[in-house]
Amino acid sequence: MSLQPGDSLTSHNFGLQIDGVMVEYLQEVSGLSLEQDVIEYQQVSAQGVPVTKKLPGVKKAGTCTVVRGMTQSAAFNQWINESIAGQMATARKNATIMHMDYTNAPVKRYNMRNAWCSKVEASTVKAGEASALTETVTITFEELVIE
Repeated sequence: MSLQPGDSLTSHNFGLQIDGVMVEYLQEVSGLSLEQDVIEYQQVSAQGVPVTKKLPGVKKAGTCTVVRGMTQSAAFNQWINESIAGQMATARKNATIMHMDYTNAPVKRYNMRNAWCSKVEASTVKAGEASALTETVTITFEELVIE
């Protein structure tokens, strides 16, 4: 059963697809945004009144940060390694951050075109501490389409 009218998504169930294949469930996503330039110009109307107009400009590329449990996802690890090695012919992928409802049915998608990983940071490790290891990965993309 999917979401009913008036229901809201919960924030606990989302994952990352690379080229349409689910490769990782994520712990956290931040900084995912869609932005474009604003063009502002001024003119004088036929009545002699100054008028300011605003128009949409060029869409901007963006970045987002994802946090994942340190797992053995071979596809995600390969994507990170290709990106960091500068192998852009294979590193640029179409990636999607997908939000799912409580039945794991996809509800909302953030499709990132020509995405690649620009930074990887491992969590702090401390002897004797009982906590999950995580990796924080910065993904840069050329275009974001929201479905």
